[in-house]
Amino acid sequence: MSLQTTYYKTPLGTAKIVGNENGIQSVAVLNEDVSTSKEVPECLQECVTQLDQYFSGKRSNFDLKLNPQGTDFQKKVWDELLNIPYNKTRTYLEQSKALGDVKAIRAVASANGKNPIWIIIPCHRVIGSDGSLTGYAGGIWRKKWLLAHENPVKQQSLF
Repeated sequence: MSLQTTYYKTPLGTAKIVGNENGIQSVAVLNEDVSTSKEVPECLQECVTQLDQYFSGKRSNFDLKLNPQGTDFQKKVWDELLNIPYNKTRTYLEQSKALGDVKAIRAVASANGKNPIWIIIPCHRVIGSDGSLTGYAGGIWRKKWLLAHENPVKQQSLF
């Protein structure tokens, strides 16, 4: 089955979505401005719909057929990322422990950085042990935006 592609405008830039009937293979945010697709292939429509809902604050969990391409280890790391709840974070050390090998922290961080399915596999929810927003392929400013989007601070009015 041939892969289909669509370009979708997000608040963080244009996302390139690739997949087919076997599932979503990649969602990547682009740094250049690309015009959005006029027609979305049927196999990618639900992905676009759910991303729309996420960005409008109406969706906290994705329910899509995913088909990321990577090594067995990478897929294991990406599967574990799916266990991080919306509006929560985990450290790279906690991720390594969840995968059963504390010493694999660098390998886990590396696999995290190669996550091909932006937002839906929530690698943005992994932070440094000191709480810092370390490493993010899409740029730290996007990671900060996503975490703030998922956990908006309710500011009380002083007046």
